[in-house]
Amino acid sequence: MIEGCLQNSPSAQKAVYERYSPKMYAICIRYVGDSESAKDILIQGFLKVLNKIGQFKREGSFEGWIRRIIVNESLTYLRKNKFMHLEVDLETAEREPDYNFVQNTFEADELIALVNLLPPGYKTVFNLFAIEGYSHKEIAEMMGINENTSKSQLSRARKHLQELLLKREINVDLKFTGNE
Repeated sequence: MIEGCLQNSPSAQKAVYERYSPKMYAICIRYVGDSESAKDILIQGFLKVLNKIGQFKREGSFEGWIRRIIVNESLTYLRKNKFMHLEVDLETAEREPDYNFVQNTFEADELIALVNLLPPGYKTVFNLFAIEGYSHKEIAEMMGINENTSKSQLSRARKHLQELLLKREINVDLKFTGNE
């Protein structure tokens, strides 16, 4: 597929898109939340993938290389549309608390729905750190923020998720006991 894309083969380009677009679309949705914007980002991202495929050095996975382009496109979209309002709490920026989340088994859809309820700045850092696996240093570079700001945003995201999980547990308990 890569060789075909290097030769501008439409069938190879289509094969790359069809193989990787579902996963990459999920990434776009995770960052921006709405399907129309996610589709736009996906298309822009794949245009970059196909235009820059000669820069793929074959040192890592092709999917990982595509993922990085898609994440960067999502971040560019968020920056341009000013959806990322980052807050810094200097008291919590120096340390990263370890929250004990509610001990329950969740379906992936439930967890994604909770993450999507986070404010955009929290959600973006949480996605980059907890899901994509970037370090705070890498996040800071990608987003043009201070490393401590990244740590603070993650801390706040975790606290917010903890609160959402507790509310969810209370609602589930009320439904089972009939007290609504």
